[in-house]
Amino acid sequence: MSENIQTVVVTGGSTGIGKAICEHLLADGYRVLNIARRNLELDNEHLLNFQCDLSDAAATADIAKIIAGQFDVCGFVHNAGLIRAALLEEVELEDLNYLTQVHVGAAITLTQAFLPAMKTAGFGRVVLITSRAALGLQTRTSYSATKSGMMGMARTWALELGEYGITVNTVAPGPIEATEMFHAVIPENDPKLQAMAAGIPVRRLGLPEDVARAVDFFIHADNGFVTGQTLMVCGGASLGSLSL
Repeated sequence: MSENIQTVVVTGGSTGIGKAICEHLLADGYRVLNIARRNLELDNEHLLNFQCDLSDAAATADIAKIIAGQFDVCGFVHNAGLIRAALLEEVELEDLNYLTQVHVGAAITLTQAFLPAMKTAGFGRVVLITSRAALGLQTRTSYSATKSGMMGMARTWALELGEYGITVNTVAPGPIEATEMFHAVIPENDPKLQAMAAGIPVRRLGLPEDVARAVDFFIHADNGFVTGQTLMVCGGASLGSLSL
């Protein structure tokens, strides 16, 4: 595209954290391409929606090719994700395979498609949204496995792509309220929310905007000396504590 505006692709940008990320990027002057099953309903001339189910590997490859053929993508934020909670005895390998495609496979396919333009430009930003649950959380076997896998993948890519001016980092949220995924587990106004907040060092739950600001940092052109890192946006929940 000849228009002098940088293009960032965001997956799962229609609601919650993804929506906040898209809104922040648009406010910063980027063209934002949202890949999701639903459109982001936002009136902005620099927002384009591409409908795709990222659990479908072939459909993901098709949409990646379409976007790469039309835009020189300089930034990619892989935010799309879901949980599929289950205790170990009830874990289904079908769920593990599904989450592997959404969290890991789609990230690989889309990044591969955008790499040629980034390498040509000598600049690129890749941000993978992982989770504090990657450190371990009950009922999250498949989720934590694939989310922690994203961290290792990002570190590997950072080593491979640094010489081309491309940074790769991960943001690990949790717990973030005001999202569909969070409230599918704990409904709004549930007393558990207050108890959960009390157990977090900063004494509150996170909001989508907290995560979006972390993504802003990694996407910014000036922050090219930070790569292969994971930023926990969790209010200190990842630190652990000992009550005496």
